[in-house]
Amino acid sequence: MFSLEFSDIQQTIWETAKRFAEEVIAPGAIDRDKSGEFPKDILKQVGELGFLGIMVPEEYGGTGLDTVSYVLALKEIAKADASVAIPISVQNSLVDWIFLHYGSDLLKEKYLKHLATGEYIGAYSLSEPDAGSDARMIRTRAEKNGNDWILNGFKNWVSTGHHSDVYVVFAQTNPEIQHKGITAFAIEKDTPGFEPMKKEDKMGMHASDTVSIALTNVKVPNENIIGKVGEGFYIAMKALNGGRIGIAAQSLGIAEAALERSVRYAKERLVMGKPLADHELTQYKLAQMAMKVSAAEMLVLKAAFLRDSGADHIRAASEAKLFASTIANEVAREAVQIHGGYGYTREYVVERLMRDAKVTEIYEGTSEIQNIVIARQILKEID
Repeated sequence: MFSLEFSDIQQTIWETAKRFAEEVIAPGAIDRDKSGEFPKDILKQVGELGFLGIMVPEEYGGTGLDTVSYVLALKEIAKADASVAIPISVQNSLVDWIFLHYGSDLLKEKYLKHLATGEYIGAYSLSEPDAGSDARMIRTRAEKNGNDWILNGFKNWVSTGHHSDVYVVFAQTNPEIQHKGITAFAIEKDTPGFEPMKKEDKMGMHASDTVSIALTNVKVPNENIIGKVGEGFYIAMKALNGGRIGIAAQSLGIAEAALERSVRYAKERLVMGKPLADHELTQYKLAQMAMKVSAAEMLVLKAAFLRDSGADHIRAASEAKLFASTIANEVAREAVQIHGGYGYTREYVVERLMRDAKVTEIYEGTSEIQNIVIARQILKEID
């Protein structure tokens, strides 16, 4: 059983992230949402705090901490601005993790040390137009040419696609054996033929750029293969287990922000001569919101604890991701309702929270996929 008693280091990370989020990230969140400006300067500071390599050992430039510390920090950042949390989540959960566990010594020196310190920003490129939930169907091809590989294809839904320095790209090296032929490659920005396209015009998360990428005869040296040839699908799925914990932490942050703003507003807003918070219906809404947030927090911390302990956490990660993303949407929607007409305006943060929350049910495995994962695990575990 996991404990809710945090270590001194975990408590310090939590408090540091909370203070930084409130003082540095939150003040410009509305403006970034309107302009879509990528938070480059903020991410530089995040890197200086060690939050872009939280789980990377110190020998590679990281902070050398655990998943619990990571989710505590990410939750606070998402609470202030979920758009800023996206590149932090991708960097830690996916890119850093992949290089740490599957990268050669050369790749760790070449990329991981720079990623962990925040000098580099990383991106994860798996999805394609015809391969979203079913990554086995990717069509981007990689063909051997001497000591190089030549990649051709098209990727989409790449977070931080315009601002990354190195991309983890999955391509098919042997279509005859389907997903067992998928391989992971490290591709640097500005590589000839590697072209990020226009930024997607999204419902929410406006300060996080999401793009498609065209690959036309992109030459990648053999040394930039991550793991082994044909190991890419396995690497991608293993990484997503951690990625789902990150999305769950983001979702929790959004839900906490929606709840707290609703409570403050309900105390200040007068309706029929008394504070909105004194009305029983409002109290019921707040109670339901608080209960859901507390339950999501337990699931997120449980998944993080299991990952840190080395235990199987596939089911826990999916449960945390599914439940936290669901309640993030429910709580944010209820927050808008509590705010009434004001909740529908950009002046009040809950409008942004509601828009930002939606994608948490979609990326890094839709809610439908999480239900399938959970069901399969239950069928294996229970005789």
